[in-house]
Amino acid sequence: FRIDSNSSASQVTGAGTCGLLADMSKTSENIRNIAIIAHVDHGKTTLVDHLLKQSGTFRENEAVEDRMMDSMDLERERGITIAAKNASFVYKDIKVNIVDTPGHSDFGGEVERILDMVDGAILLVDASEGPLPQTRFVLKKALEKNLELIVCVNKIDRPDSRIEEVVDEVFSLFIDLDASEEQADFSPVYAIARDGKATLDLDKPSEDLRPLFDLIIDKIPSPKTGGDNLQLLISNIDYSDYVGRLGVGRVRAGSLKVGDEVCVCAEEGERKGKISALYSFQSSSQVPVDEIHAGDIAVVAGLGELKIGDTVTTIENPEPLPRIKVEEPTVGIMLSVNDGPFAGKEGKHVTSRKIKERLEKELRYNVALRVEDTDSPDTWKVLGRGELQLAVFLEQIRREGFEVLVSKPQVLYRKDDQGQKLEPIENVVIDVEDAYQGAVTKKLGERKGILNNITSMASGRVRLEFQIPTRGLIGYRSEFLTDTRGTGLLNTEFLGYEPYRGDIIQRKNGALIADRQGKATPYAIGNLEDRGKFFIPPGVDVYLGMVVGENSKENDLSINIVREKKLSNVRASGKDDALQITPVKPMTLEEAMEWISDDELIEVTPENIRLRCRILDPHKRKK
Repeated sequence: FRIDSNSSASQVTGAGTCGLLADMSKTSENIRNIAIIAHVDHGKTTLVDHLLKQSGTFRENEAVEDRMMDSMDLERERGITIAAKNASFVYKDIKVNIVDTPGHSDFGGEVERILDMVDGAILLVDASEGPLPQTRFVLKKALEKNLELIVCVNKIDRPDSRIEEVVDEVFSLFIDLDASEEQADFSPVYAIARDGKATLDLDKPSEDLRPLFDLIIDKIPSPKTGGDNLQLLISNIDYSDYVGRLGVGRVRAGSLKVGDEVCVCAEEGERKGKISALYSFQSSSQVPVDEIHAGDIAVVAGLGELKIGDTVTTIENPEPLPRIKVEEPTVGIMLSVNDGPFAGKEGKHVTSRKIKERLEKELRYNVALRVEDTDSPDTWKVLGRGELQLAVFLEQIRREGFEVLVSKPQVLYRKDDQGQKLEPIENVVIDVEDAYQGAVTKKLGERKGILNNITSMASGRVRLEFQIPTRGLIGYRSEFLTDTRGTGLLNTEFLGYEPYRGDIIQRKNGALIADRQGKATPYAIGNLEDRGKFFIPPGVDVYLGMVVGENSKENDLSINIVREKKLSNVRASGKDDALQITPVKPMTLEEAMEWISDDELIEVTPENIRLRCRILDPHKRKK
């Protein structure tokens, strides 16, 4: 299908889809490769939805779900994009390959590798929030690769929108990132992605996305090709139950045919392979084709264990492309086999062999993750960009039936040439109501944060910019939500490494620890609530050394949470039945990673997230 440029956006003219795609892919002039980049929740996935719908990709009576590009369960639950995904549409007989990228800084590795596949990008900015840390990160990467950029100011219908100021802020960001005059000389397009509308002039509103379609075709260059010798850089990995592992990447030079014998230049060396199937993107689906030419994005099958960064080239004259490089991880956790009393009761995969296989599988897909072996065969060091990236990975494996133990996240230090200790530093942008500014500034100051800028915003809010050590943010997000009554917004961006800023006060409160195995009772919890805050409701199975709550004082306290009321001690008045137990909100994985200290662990299973002491025996723990 394709949209007719002389018709309205809803009028779709039919064409032989697979034949049309095959015909257009023969010349790179009929192709555009573009990514949508932005900060989290600025509307990338919603805009892609409407681009696909208005391009005539779907039938008029076809049921199309919202946020169709968020295919993972975790993405739909959290409302964020975690993994980059490809799609395509046809406009004015030109095929547009479009990639939806994550907006959270922890998944920046996805953005870095995807930008290798495209020639341009749509930089999406919220009309109220303006450029935020991830906006800066993705724009910096796009400018480094000299991509053609379209600046789109989204959500212009917001009552608190400040469109002109946001455009000025974007221009200042371009200048700050040393953009060239041509790059900084942009004409923004204004959009309401939720309604599928865009315009180049605020005084002349549009009823569809046609201005954005035209801008993509006119401004984004057709892909450059590099001769006849085949070069395909694998930028993404997929899997099919029918043909096995799939490699997704842009054909830089030459062409591919089904049945071709090729050379795969992997990290370990070169090997031969035969292409058993070829696919091209139609909407968010893959359609089989016989041949794909330079400039297009191809999906290849039959080449075995492909990895991101491998090059598919000719056997006669292999020319590997530079491997994809991403920024190094800044945070790590220790991942180990569950050795607790409830080990193996809830999960299917509990052995070290299964866990190691799963870690090796993740490394094939996730270029921003690192795994290091330790002295113990049952423990691994998993390194990532941030707590959220690690928490999402742990959430994925627990849903697959794995049981693991997880330590407190630790930042990764470095040393400079003089031997000075360096630590990762984050740029933190916080939007809060003016009344909470003092509390936030005080807490971040205690965590070695330095306030760089204060900007008053509309509706009595203020924007604060801090530079703070990464370790200072671990455990702070939950405090931040409490201090701002849930109204604050906190965004981060990795800046680099700076000299160590000194010790930071960690969690002040101790833990409430179960001193025996059994089932938590309402009687015990009700009589112990003055000791602190509980993490579990009555009826939950506990074991010796399991952390069941937070002590109101600084020391750890062992408690009997399974104590039952003696039946002989029953009074006729009924006063003993009037126990008022505070409702408990189950702790999420991120909250658990923020709360625990160095001598505690998180037990992650398909059914539960438990906190426990690293050493269960209280006598050994005291020693």
